[in-house]
Amino acid sequence: MSASVKVHGMDGQMVQPDWPSLTHDELRILLARFPALAEPLKIVTVSPRPLSAAGVVSTRAGKVFVKRHHRTVRDREGLLEEHAFVEHLLGEGASVPRVIRSASGETAIEIGEWTYEVHEIPKGIDLYDDAISWTPFRTAAHAWSAGRELARLHQAAEQFNAPRRKPQPLVASFTIFAEQDARAALERYLAARPVLAGSNAVRQSCERALQLLEPFHAQLRPLLPALGSLWTHNDLHCSNLLWSDAGDGASATAIFDFGLADRTNAVHDIANAIERNIVGWLQLVADPAHPDDVPVHLDHLGALLTGYDSVRALSNEEAAALSAMTALCHAEFALSEAEYFLGILHSEEKAPMAYDGWLVGHAQWFYSAAGIKLLDAIQRWAASRIVHAKKAGAE
Repeated sequence: MSASVKVHGMDGQMVQPDWPSLTHDELRILLARFPALAEPLKIVTVSPRPLSAAGVVSTRAGKVFVKRHHRTVRDREGLLEEHAFVEHLLGEGASVPRVIRSASGETAIEIGEWTYEVHEIPKGIDLYDDAISWTPFRTAAHAWSAGRELARLHQAAEQFNAPRRKPQPLVASFTIFAEQDARAALERYLAARPVLAGSNAVRQSCERALQLLEPFHAQLRPLLPALGSLWTHNDLHCSNLLWSDAGDGASATAIFDFGLADRTNAVHDIANAIERNIVGWLQLVADPAHPDDVPVHLDHLGALLTGYDSVRALSNEEAAALSAMTALCHAEFALSEAEYFLGILHSEEKAPMAYDGWLVGHAQWFYSAAGIKLLDAIQRWAASRIVHAKKAGAE
């Protein structure tokens, strides 16, 4: 592994990766299973994402995107869950990357301790290729287009009937606060993940998070029956989109990276998009004593929601649920990252950032002036839509 290869760290700095970079020799072995691609010529780019090894690879048949997972993170079965969703979306006309099949028809290739996938590269430019999650859009126009593209994806996902994914690390599920009894649901979540259930530190953080998030869950509970079950992306950050050009008014042309996808609901997915793009969480990592200094990009929030609503108008109940969901949506992914750090990397050093910093710290932030400002803005947006709908109905 080259010492020059760095990936995004938890605090926004570039750090040494957890996994070795792709090599030309392993790509030759992998792509031998894809005769139509011939052989790798060059590793064009190396992805800075920290949870796997990936990059754009040129072949004699053109460029492809290759991603390699450790089998403890994604085995063949786990990866095929994602691929089935992507294939459905493609069949419904969504703009997502096609997963390339090997000569034997496989899309998830296990070689030794690794699981590989190979994707076509959709039309568009990777405008945010170096952007870290929790950093904002460049313009409100980009936010509007991202919201519109997410709505189109939700429309394409409506008839995908696969069940919820099996328990595995690094999935942004929604099960704990999807139930009326969050405490009982949390116990079931932990029981399915022994590395979390056996950690006293994780359990203490879970108890603190439950206390902090209970008021938001109380707001959400009456609205849960109105949130239709849907397979969702769960990681719509600007860096997981391709774009028409590099201009301030560029349009999103494709959504990629479905690693966090699962059966949740549309409001959960929109809340994740808000959480990923609108709140500057890295400032909280750098200076946790001053939560009010965390940037909140309300102009981008309004654009994102308006763009979404222009394609798939939220019901009144969905709109009313969005504020509370925004405070709740990150909880399970924080626990899933804790499972990754403790169970896969065996890193007692990194894990507290997930179960204390992201699970508890984010929950606490929603009680700060900046957090209240965000939730109030979402509530005002939801209320304005209801008033507008009533006026339109009276005319």
